[in-house]
Amino acid sequence: MAIAAPPTETAWLLRHVVGFDAMDEADVAAILEESTRTAEGLLAPLDAPGDRAGAQLVDGAVRMPDGFAEAFAAYAAAGWIGIAADPAHGGQGLPDVLALAAFEPVSAANMAFGLCPMLTQDAIKVLSVHGTADQQARLLRPLIEGRWTGTMCLTEPQAGSDLSGVRTRAEPADGGLFRITGQKLFITYGEHPFTGNILHLVLARLPDAPEGSGGISLFAVPRNREGAANGVRCLSIEHKLGIHASPTCVMGFEGALGELVGAPHRGLPAMFAMMNAARLGVAMQGVAAAERAFRRAADFAGQRPQGGATIDRHPDVRRMLLTMRALALGGRLLALYAATTGGARGDLLIPVAKAWCTDAGVEAASTGVQVHGGMGFIEETGAAQHLRDARILPIYEGTNGIQALTLLRRGLLRDQGAAVRALLDEVADTPALAPAAATAAEAAAWLRQAEPRAAEAGATAFLAVLGTLTAGWLCARVLARDDAPADARRAAQVFLDQVLPRIDAAAATIRRPSDAILDDATIG
Repeated sequence: MAIAAPPTETAWLLRHVVGFDAMDEADVAAILEESTRTAEGLLAPLDAPGDRAGAQLVDGAVRMPDGFAEAFAAYAAAGWIGIAADPAHGGQGLPDVLALAAFEPVSAANMAFGLCPMLTQDAIKVLSVHGTADQQARLLRPLIEGRWTGTMCLTEPQAGSDLSGVRTRAEPADGGLFRITGQKLFITYGEHPFTGNILHLVLARLPDAPEGSGGISLFAVPRNREGAANGVRCLSIEHKLGIHASPTCVMGFEGALGELVGAPHRGLPAMFAMMNAARLGVAMQGVAAAERAFRRAADFAGQRPQGGATIDRHPDVRRMLLTMRALALGGRLLALYAATTGGARGDLLIPVAKAWCTDAGVEAASTGVQVHGGMGFIEETGAAQHLRDARILPIYEGTNGIQALTLLRRGLLRDQGAAVRALLDEVADTPALAPAAATAAEAAAWLRQAEPRAAEAGATAFLAVLGTLTAGWLCARVLARDDAPADARRAAQVFLDQVLPRIDAAAATIRRPSDAILDDATIG
């Protein structure tokens, strides 16, 4: 059973719809074919057993499901972790968007496994942008070669998503180092046996730090330093709804030695390089969840007889299957476009892609359970695992509500709506989308003049409007070309027919917010 979209189709979309022309289309397809082979042959067989066994904390050490350590070693040896990293430090130097596309089949095959290389790649990006030449020389190569892995240590028990509440301390030590003391939670792959070391990127406060998010600095803190333990411990791992094989750790830093990355008190801007890359990676996880759920459901429906035919011949089941495929296509195009466009539009679309694609992944995975009927609610078919795994995607790397507020405040209000207006004007040049673009423009205008609470109440709906419209615009580009792959063409048409009309309903909720939402009375 296939787990991902055909590599030749994705390569075609990159070239002819997204506009990626830095490499030959055949070369792109070859790289994606190899990524898909690795995912199907190496990672997919570990997915269900890994879900059943889960990661376990035994005597302070994380024990991983059978086969995961060997798979990581093979994945790293093949060069996938450093696919987009600087060749000067051992990477392959390929474009970021190609690395993102190559990540889709990995995540589709085994979402829990894929989180480890994803976060390591994000750590590589932070050090590549904000590390000193000396730090890059020492720290990048072991990450790129897979001898170390990387984490992102932001969240604390009392702070949650509000990083202004970070309390982890950084006290100056000898040799320009700092002793890091505090506790972080929700640390993906904070501890594991894959590699000899783990490099934690930790947000902490220097003694002279001002209050608020402007007083946070970023530190690189290795699990081991000069061959000895460095005061970093995994205190516990979480018991979760899904991604059971990905250890989600509570990490204790007890005077651990670390080094400053970037300028003092400028840790949050430095971390944004990692967070934006991670959000695109999570967006692609949503795409992968939708595509994998579609392919499992289509395989089941093609074999399940009912009413004199297999159920994939019944219109309602076909509606579900093709909508799943359309959501995956729209999400893939949106994520890849956000990764390539750059500038103000790229900044505008990164939170949109993260939220829209992950919501689509959950919807498609839930629909996949429905296609299976009662068998979808039973673990042995695998459909339930897709839904359990996908449910984290709208939550981590910034909840989708936070992404919506980011779009509202930074993408719509801060520049008087210029970036949104430029996108909508371009979309409106496609005649079939002009009415939807006008609806989106009316919603944007309403939000810009609305009271703050009313605007915030409509933020999630506006993100849905903008994400659906942008994905639909890209789907229209597919339909505009006679050489489009047949399956992509069909999915694009279904998107315009079945998904694009959702814009009207979402826009209506923006313009008519409920009074019960706007007041602050106790809910009970």
